[in-house]
Amino acid sequence: MRLLPASSSAAKGWYAGPWNSELAISVGYANEGINEPHLHTQINEIYLVARGTAVLRVEQQSITLHPGDMIWLEPGEAHTFLSSSPDYFHFVVHTPGLAGEEARLEKTAVSRTRLGLE
Repeated sequence: MRLLPASSSAAKGWYAGPWNSELAISVGYANEGINEPHLHTQINEIYLVARGTAVLRVEQQSITLHPGDMIWLEPGEAHTFLSSSPDYFHFVVHTPGLAGEEARLEKTAVSRTRLGLE
């Protein structure tokens, strides 16, 4: 058993994944929606909204997330957060879970133009 609490002073963090366990997924959290346009080449990314609201841009569509919402982004779908409320908090799951250099390389920055933001 492991208890891994979230840090209210960190914008986001990771609880567990292949880098520190036998889990085949990566599990993390965010205290705010980070505006960093990108896509993932291999992983599915799942957000589970626990508190607050946020506006997520997926390709050319803006989606408002509310407590209790889940959104699943497939590999290749460009996305970024545009805003989040001060009380926002979500859990995030990556599957498959990747570690080390493989995890770093599978996240690809995209232009704001691709998302229809410029």
